Amino acid sequence: MKMLKTLSLASAVTALSAAGALAQDCDVTVGLVLELTGPAGAYGQAGAKSIEMAFRDLNEAGGVLGCKLVTDTRDSQSQGNVAVDQATQLVNIKGVPVVIGGIISSVSVPVLTSVTAPAGVVQVSPASSSPTLTALGREGKTGGYFFRTITSDALQGVAAAKYARDQGLDNMALIHVNNDFGVNLMREFSAAFTAMGGTITSTTPYNENQPNYASEVTSAMGGDPETLYLISYPVDGATIARAWISQGGPQKFLLNDGMNSTDFIEAVGAQYLEGAFGTSSGTTETQSTTYFYDNYADFSGGIEPSAPAADRSYDAGAIVGLAIAKAGVAESDAIRDSIRAVVDPAGTPIYAGPEEFKKALDLIAAGEPIKYEGVIGPVAFDDVGDISGPFRLWKIEGGEVMTTGQMSTEEVAEAMTQIK
Repeated sequence: MKMLKTLSLASAVTALSAAGALAQDCDVTVGLVLELTGPAGAYGQAGAKSIEMAFRDLNEAGGVLGCKLVTDTRDSQSQGNVAVDQATQLVNIKGVPVVIGGIISSVSVPVLTSVTAPAGVVQVSPASSSPTLTALGREGKTGGYFFRTITSDALQGVAAAKYARDQGLDNMALIHVNNDFGVNLMREFSAAFTAMGGTITSTTPYNENQPNYASEVTSAMGGDPETLYLISYPVDGATIARAWISQGGPQKFLLNDGMNSTDFIEAVGAQYLEGAFGTSSGTTETQSTTYFYDNYADFSGGIEPSAPAADRSYDAGAIVGLAIAKAGVAESDAIRDSIRAVVDPAGTPIYAGPEEFKKALDLIAAGEPIKYEGVIGPVAFDDVGDISGPFRLWKIEGGEVMTTGQMSTEEVAEAMTQIK
């Protein structure tokens, strides 16, 4: 199904000709399906605030199509079936032309396959990194309606393996959440780590929301690993890490991007995680990065700008908002076709914030190309909506997550040649 027009052609043209004017008394609604509660709740809460901030900035710049950007935010509860139900309401009842979400892949994949792709509605995920999403695009099952502002786990697995080998680690146990995200990241990491000369001593899946994980930890400790790669979310991850420590497992951890979390550190105890290290999708610093880091905590009510999914969620909101302005109408097909146009390599660079967005809206109204350079850096989408980029390398020191360096896009590409 295609979305009904929410604005007339006449009003769209009028809005474009007055892009710098104050937004009128009308709304363009974008649906958000985010993990506000459940194991990934911390990510979704941070992401929701980031998208709201991007929309606030666009509205202060004059709004889009003569109207204000607003969100209709739904809680997926970190569950795919709940997410599908909420997305169905947004698409079929509210008639939104875009859904932003989910954060985790086990939410984004069913929303894409069951709701947005069949309906021909744009979906932009800020943080779902499963390679399954790439495969769906290559198989022609997304209709070109899916985009994401995070790199695929096919790349994160390689980056994490290289980081581990660069730390001198030779053998490792894996415990991973038994969902699309966890299984894919485990597979990509295992292939890369073994190709680089490492040994996987055990691989143990776990199901979410269990009261304890003693049996999984016991299984994972077979083979005397020197390190545990824990692929998880903060709540379950803390339960697993505490069990690992209490059973005498080595206090050396490799962690995935979502475990870069104050909640996780506090729940486990900073003293037990000293020196734990991990990888996250990185950034190439721009003016947008500085703006976001200077303003996000105040806007969000104290959430740190380094919170997982925060930076790339702002970019998802900004790109969606600018694409709606570029499309000239709040319809899915036009927005889909405009997303790459607002990150046009030949366009005028545009950064985050009301002043920059005002410049972007004026250029769009004049028919000029723009290139939004985001909080995570310049973004370019390939033919299936994926991006490439660097990876941030970090360690936990004194209870804080400290950046230790960055692995460039070129370094990750070079590492991938070792496993082919």
